[in-house]
Amino acid sequence: MSLRSAIKGRGAQSNPKNRFERFSLENFPDDELDIYSEEDDKIKIPTQFFIDDSKTVIAKNDSYDVGFNYSFNPYRGCEHGCIYCYARPSHEYLGFSSGTDFESRIVVKKDAPKLLEAEFNKKSYKPDFIMFSGDTDCYQPVERKLKITREVLKVCHRYRNPVTIITKNELVLRDIDIIKEMAESDLISVCFSIVTLNRSLARKMEPRTSSPERRLETIGKLAEKKIPVGVNIAPIIPGLTDQEIPLILKEASLHGAVFAGHSMLRLPYAVKELFLEWLKKELPGKESKIVNKIREMRDGKLNESEFGVRFSGKGELAEAIHALFEISCRKYGLNREMVKLRTDLFRRASEQLEIF
Repeated sequence: MSLRSAIKGRGAQSNPKNRFERFSLENFPDDELDIYSEEDDKIKIPTQFFIDDSKTVIAKNDSYDVGFNYSFNPYRGCEHGCIYCYARPSHEYLGFSSGTDFESRIVVKKDAPKLLEAEFNKKSYKPDFIMFSGDTDCYQPVERKLKITREVLKVCHRYRNPVTIITKNELVLRDIDIIKEMAESDLISVCFSIVTLNRSLARKMEPRTSSPERRLETIGKLAEKKIPVGVNIAPIIPGLTDQEIPLILKEASLHGAVFAGHSMLRLPYAVKELFLEWLKKELPGKESKIVNKIREMRDGKLNESEFGVRFSGKGELAEAIHALFEISCRKYGLNREMVKLRTDLFRRASEQLEIF
């Protein structure tokens, strides 16, 4: 049995070398691994958690093509294990790999609520909506137990700072009490990322996320509470998922979504190697077609880091995909009005005390 093709419950099937490290570690033979299971003949990699002792919790963005100024990530690394995740290389700054390390070695910002409150009370802080999360999912599985996202939401609610949540996990419904109250003051919106409606494909690409059906059902439950909710088709994988754009937008709209976004597949650094490895393992018959279409949108390359085109790609294929998205949005009534979140309600702790 090959270790590279039998890692149970993970998106990545290997740990590529960290680009910052001079040395790398090789895998032990199967008979020396205590996580090897004879019962199901697959390797099981347990998740490990580490404490992040950072002194700040808001990341300030200076990339004009991202669409937000502040982001909050309660976790570094993500158990969802999405094989295409552009955030994987960020784990290399911690001395880990972009591969299985990214989804099995999770760094936890346990002091996030206290740190965020300290940020809000600084006179230099300028109220603006905060993206939950810019890199990894704030509702990944461990959040069920640690509740860091929930506690940070409480801080945002108390200070009346607007929030935009993007997730792939129905766990967001746990916090619907807070989200509903914030929505009543135009302080929050929620967006679900949906790459495909094909459950089998989703399970292979994003092994520990909520199923596409569950995500659509969650959109419906949020919409019923009059919470602004939308869908983000990200990433669009040409030759594999681009034809699903109209159906995803239709289903999202039918379930109550009012806005939609999209972006093209990005393969920075080791993500390129991991994605190609995944294609060979899971979709060998479609590998060439998908790779050729990615190159078609990237001037013959598999990735572009240039601002303005890294999310959109270029060329006739990219233009056709963008046109399909826009036409489908109009057809299904999405993006008719922009969701506007309020920043004028923000109050620091001293101002809150003055009210009482």
